[in-house]
Amino acid sequence: MRAYVALGANLGDAKATVEQAMGALDGLAQTRVVARSSMYRSAPFEASGPDFYNAVVALESGLDPVALLAELQRLESQAGRERPYRNAPRTLDLDLLLHGACALDTPALTLPHPRMLQRAFVLLPLAEIAPDLVTPQQIAAVATQAIERI
Repeated sequence: MRAYVALGANLGDAKATVEQAMGALDGLAQTRVVARSSMYRSAPFEASGPDFYNAVVALESGLDPVALLAELQRLESQAGRERPYRNAPRTLDLDLLLHGACALDTPALTLPHPRMLQRAFVLLPLAEIAPDLVTPQQIAAVATQAIERI
């Protein structure tokens, strides 16, 4: 199943952490990275702290959405992720954006990701690797958000 994961970090060596996480995703059971966006730097959006480093990867995975989410959360924990409050600065954030055509709304997981269309740091890298999933209108709607491809 094709899945898309957004990666972000803004604590520690954030760029290196995002790059390492892309490699770790490729090492998950029944999963391989089939596309990687460029790295982007963005100002915090609905968050605080230093700028974020962001990317999006496409995965082919035999894991169901809940199992994949559990693996993403495990990788976040290994990177020292803490959740002291909503949108706190983070060592690593892995968001499951899409998992095939799955539509899901549970307390633990909502698919498609409910805020992905509001975030330039998701849409620009996603459009780079899956242009058919992002419209010009969606990109225009986030054009005022500070982000740069690096």
